[in-house]
Amino acid sequence: MLSRVAESLFWLGRYTERADNYARFTDVNFNLSLDLPPGMKEQWEPLIAATGDWDDFTKRHKDFTRESAINFLAFDTENPNSIINSIKQARENARVVRENLSKEMWEVLNDLYHYINTAAKKKIWRKEDPSDFFRHVKESIQLLNGLTYDTAPRTEGYYFTRLGQFLERADKTSRILDVKYHVLLPSVEDVGSPLDFLHWTALLKSVSAFNAYRRNYGTIMPSNVVEYLVLDSKFPRSILFSLSNAEECLHEISDSRGRSGFSNRIEKLIGNLRSDLEFAEVSDVINFGLHEYMDNLQQKINTLSEAIFEQYFKVKPNYVLEEQSQ
Repeated sequence: MLSRVAESLFWLGRYTERADNYARFTDVNFNLSLDLPPGMKEQWEPLIAATGDWDDFTKRHKDFTRESAINFLAFDTENPNSIINSIKQARENARVVRENLSKEMWEVLNDLYHYINTAAKKKIWRKEDPSDFFRHVKESIQLLNGLTYDTAPRTEGYYFTRLGQFLERADKTSRILDVKYHVLLPSVEDVGSPLDFLHWTALLKSVSAFNAYRRNYGTIMPSNVVEYLVLDSKFPRSILFSLSNAEECLHEISDSRGRSGFSNRIEKLIGNLRSDLEFAEVSDVINFGLHEYMDNLQQKINTLSEAIFEQYFKVKPNYVLEEQSQ
């Protein structure tokens, strides 16, 4: 497969997953703001901090208001990671490799692109309740993922798309957990309070984990939430599950599935990272520090992404897509 095609499919997976995650935690944070006690300030600042776009936001906005945050995360064309830009980039990557996609996949992505642009013109972020917009984005991407699973041949292209998707998911789950660190309740006395419960519940809902978590653990306990979202091997949005599936994709791409050890540097990096998580206990995460552990994970995922670029995408064609971002 040409490196150009492989890279476009990889970033198609990353950008659609990024848009899905931004829609998830923005919508959940909006709904959380409605449930906060009277007089308590809405907490949009931690959400911006966790996305890694703090500097970009503060250059153009003075206050972390609901309207400015939703506009920035969803519709700001100057924010490379906004939903509108992620879907624009996903569509452009898909357009370049149309022959590798099914007709149904292209139609869903194209429809979503036009829907978001129409919503931007209507200034949805100024609506009293923009939840319908975020729900439509999430459902469209879930439909796209289902069509990809059902209609895409299991060739290298399929595994590059899934690889991008799972790496992005691992990164964003770590960042969503980091939101909890940045929120830090007003005082230590509030730990274990109804407000603390509200935050942990919102975090679980942002990755569609609330019901599955309650079936496994029952009551909401911070250590159990961290264990479920970081170390659970069966929940589809946990970091371990995402990295394990990304590793399987890499073995399919290199045709080394079923072999022991690793066949290249990328497989060594992700194998080490996966095994660290596989043999970790939640106490290891808590004792290391949740923020520090998540930050370390994000750095390793970035290193892995750079290694994938070096291994598979470094040879560039005569033209280059608009710069793609980590």
